[in-house]
Amino acid sequence: MSLAHHAVFLDHSSLDLGDLDMTPLQQAFAELTLHAGTQPSEVIERLRDAQVAITNKVPLDAATFAACPELRLVLVSATGTNNIDLAAARAHGVVVSNCHGYGTPSVAQHTLMLLLALATRLPDYQRDIRAGRWQQAKQFCLLDHPIVELEGKTLGLLGHGELGGAVARLAEAFGMRVLLGQLPGRPPRADRLSLDELLPQVDALTLHCPLTDDTRNLIDARELALMKPGAFLINTARGGLVNEQALADALRAGHLGGAASDVLTQEPPRDGNPLLAEDIPRLIITPHSAWGSREARQRIVGQLLENAVGFASGAPCRVVS
Repeated sequence: MSLAHHAVFLDHSSLDLGDLDMTPLQQAFAELTLHAGTQPSEVIERLRDAQVAITNKVPLDAATFAACPELRLVLVSATGTNNIDLAAARAHGVVVSNCHGYGTPSVAQHTLMLLLALATRLPDYQRDIRAGRWQQAKQFCLLDHPIVELEGKTLGLLGHGELGGAVARLAEAFGMRVLLGQLPGRPPRADRLSLDELLPQVDALTLHCPLTDDTRNLIDARELALMKPGAFLINTARGGLVNEQALADALRAGHLGGAASDVLTQEPPRDGNPLLAEDIPRLIITPHSAWGSREARQRIVGQLLENAVGFASGAPCRVVS
């Protein structure tokens, strides 16, 4: 089945590292043009004759929709659609569909990996070995950094959808007790604790909620101060949920046992970031890689195909506009 004469993937290399099977998606279109990446100045020219645009992070603004009258469908190869002017898409009769749930196993295991690395002080011991400290030890082991067992500890979750639920199950497998926090801007629930109730109780806090006006700086200096001394903070959700300067200050002050983040407010952080300073102790930063297993990225290809086929059959799915 051919959905349209021409589809254009504007930032193909953000998804495919040469390890994915793109054949099903290619067969869905009469023509599929793949661009490794696209600068904003190149968008209109590349989409001018296209009926379908596929993008991960390349912005599609009102000027793009006005200049590309043949465009009928935007397939976002991610969950977030903040790079799409959804109002302009609606005004020009363009359907926008995204992907979701594709990275749950990958992000959940990454979250637990970060928590385990903090609890076992993995980065510190690796650094010691590279510095030759174990080689010079007076006994068979090196135990300079206190290790924390997760069993019997309490994990707080902010965001308990598909991903938060997966993290909760993994934490429970390690013998942790799981508590759920109430997100601002959402109806109160009996099984959710306010931040003021939740934070003093948890030994670790993980974030799995979207970035909205209500959740921006959700964890700020006040909230960090409410957390137990020695507690861990993990953010694999969105940059901006945590006030990065406040977190850097809390870690330097020794209040937290450690923190880890897979996300920053600007990505890539070309202009620097408070959490990239070299003097911050017990901090792990990963480069927004939690979602990126080959399996997760192949699921995105499958969802792009489902969204394209749904649109062609008159039953669009995962529609956001």
